[in-house]
Amino acid sequence: MLKMVADESGHGRVYGIDIQTEALENTSSLLDETVTQKEKELVKLFPICHSRMDEVLPENTAVRLVAFNLGYLPGGDKGIITTSKTTLLALEASKKMLILGGLISLVVYVGHPGGREELETVEAFASGLCVDGWICCKFQMLNRPLAPVLVFIFKR
Repeated sequence: MLKMVADESGHGRVYGIDIQTEALENTSSLLDETVTQKEKELVKLFPICHSRMDEVLPENTAVRLVAFNLGYLPGGDKGIITTSKTTLLALEASKKMLILGGLISLVVYVGHPGGREELETVEAFASGLCVDGWICCKFQMLNRPLAPVLVFIFKR
């Protein structure tokens, strides 16, 4: 994602938000190994809940992509998960920040307690968006009911 926004002007930014510091530490280590220092300066990591994203993004930021990876941190504490309530708040904030032509992308893991409910919340949110202003798609494996579900919400 960083390579897509790190243009010559240096105006693009990536904001990483996760409630688990382990996830942010993993991201920081990966950045150390794969990008230049100048590119890494375009990344800001915040140890907060995704429902609070509007607290850390500068006001009037033109957001082109919001990418969610819902559920729990692989290999991490499975007791720390995203929830329907916090995800809905994050989606509402994303909707307000997104520019025309922007995308909200969600990977929803349904194989853990609360995962199916969270998917239903995402689906209800997307289904309630005005058809004239939004295109909403869901991609799901039909023969693997516990596989992650992809949801794309495009603002036209």
